[in-house]
Amino acid sequence: MDAPGPLGDFLQARRSRLRPEDVGLQDFGSRRRVAGLRREELAQLAGVSVSYYTRLEQGLSRGASAEVLEAIARALLLDDHEREHLERLATAARHTPRPRRPRPEKLTDETRDLLRAVNGVPALVLGRRTDVLAWNTLGHALLAGHLDFHSPDNPAARPNMTRMLFLDPHCRELYTDWKRKARNVVGNLRITVGRHPHDPLLAELIGELTMQSPEFVALWGDHRVAPCDAASYELHHPVVGTVTVTQQSLSIARSPDQVLIVCTTPTGSPSEEALALLQQTSSGHAPHAEAFGTRSTVHP
Repeated sequence: MDAPGPLGDFLQARRSRLRPEDVGLQDFGSRRRVAGLRREELAQLAGVSVSYYTRLEQGLSRGASAEVLEAIARALLLDDHEREHLERLATAARHTPRPRRPRPEKLTDETRDLLRAVNGVPALVLGRRTDVLAWNTLGHALLAGHLDFHSPDNPAARPNMTRMLFLDPHCRELYTDWKRKARNVVGNLRITVGRHPHDPLLAELIGELTMQSPEFVALWGDHRVAPCDAASYELHHPVVGTVTVTQQSLSIARSPDQVLIVCTTPTGSPSEEALALLQQTSSGHAPHAEAFGTRSTVHP
């Protein structure tokens, strides 16, 4: 039998997280053979037949209507982001276009102007797969000063922020609460996969991380869905010490698959002073890798 696919995997993961008491069902204490709700219980809650729901979970039925999806979403207690993700997965299951290797992502002149305009704060532009398409000097110095500043200029050598987070020791040490950062990144990556289910380069990235990072495997298997729009993180920077920044993802109108990441600090805070010091040390040139220790061996 074929694998259930992204839609079936998501339904199974969400069903396994619910207990009978979560949805108003009685649990008579009998030994349950599966984690979470049984398929029969979920089908009953959604008002569909057990055989139909089973086929949907097994990837054997691809024609679920909007009404059925809404009923299943209610039964699974999905939030708004998870409902949107479910709809995208169901739509993708109905259409399986021939995979094509995408062209390298590019920055428009307007986006480069935007990045230059925010030069007073750390900023970078990420593509749909979290490849770094460009960064300003302060963004590079804060998040990846151990890498070549010009590496984003070469599509074949671009750093990838998700890969670096899991496989680059510098990035793992940078975040005080690395696990929270990792959960947020993986939750956002799930949304990207739902939007671009047939992207071969995205599949290659996920495959690589699955092979090399047990932490990624655990987080990916959870099927958490959450946008990485704004969050505060404490960083242990090798040059200026502790810095707390709020990372915000801003959409780019002419390039909807790209986001501008900016890192801000409260006015007058020690973190603002630390960034000012970092800007002084990196002003006029890209920071040298030697200031950040040994150059990473992780290949983008």
